[in-house]
Amino acid sequence: MLNRTMRIPLAAMASALLAYGCGSNNGGGGVTSPTPPANSVAATPALAFTPATITVNAGDAVTFAFGSVAHNVFFDPQAGVPGDIPGNNANVSVARTFTTAGSYSYTCHIHPQMHGTVVVN
Repeated sequence: MLNRTMRIPLAAMASALLAYGCGSNNGGGGVTSPTPPANSVAATPALAFTPATITVNAGDAVTFAFGSVAHNVFFDPQAGVPGDIPGNNANVSVARTFTTAGSYSYTCHIHPQMHGTVVVN
């Protein structure tokens, strides 16, 4: 059990850490998370692409962020579709650029229930 002389310095230190935002993303000098790219799709451990549909402009890149569970991306074949992202991708991000307007559907071949769509204006 802590005696009174130990509790006061520990409480002061805890207050100071909270005031400076240690471990938070509030601009107080603590640890921050990187901001994901604006046009990004997460392949989640819950076996879903989030968002399921993303809309971008022609010429924009979409970043596919693969977390701790391996996924891949295979586009339905059509003109203007970028290259697939084959393999077992975990803990990496891969970008694909969409140059032609249209709707591009894709699937994870590891988890066939995972589907998504990129709509290009």
